[in-house]
Amino acid sequence: MSRPLRGRLREILLNIAAAGGAVCILAVVCALLFNITLIMFKTGSMSPTIPAGSLAVVREIPADEIKVGDVVTVDRPGKLPITHRVQTVVPAEGQARTITMKGDANSDADPAPYVVERVRLVLWSVPGLAQPLAAAANPVVLGATTVAVSGLVTWVLWPRHTRRRRSGQHAAA
Repeated sequence: MSRPLRGRLREILLNIAAAGGAVCILAVVCALLFNITLIMFKTGSMSPTIPAGSLAVVREIPADEIKVGDVVTVDRPGKLPITHRVQTVVPAEGQARTITMKGDANSDADPAPYVVERVRLVLWSVPGLAQPLAAAANPVVLGATTVAVSGLVTWVLWPRHTRRRRSGQHAAA
């Protein structure tokens, strides 16, 4: 591979790595400043709006901001969280609200109402992205990514010695 081509390849790979790092930093800042997180849909109870295998971006909100028709995630003690569409919102004690929910694909509402002070509102979702993201969290994949990025940075930043010989002169031994 010629030197100009290797230099261009280094530059391209370093720019890709830098863009990936910038995206990661932006995601962390958004998560911290705006209470934004990700959830994965394992069931099809919200199909066709949000099919199984989707990845959703959610933001934590206080219960007084919940509206009928919102898709929210409710934490349930001792059980997995549930994400369904809000059917009713009724004031409860203090800042809490009592909500009933139903999955879009379900014929009946959830069996019991939920008393909540905070929920996670689904902002948007991407079908089919949950499984690749879960696979990327595998320790083997994370380790391989770390080694690959470390190798890339080492390759890009490794000192390069250029030998310039003037005609008639030899390098000192």
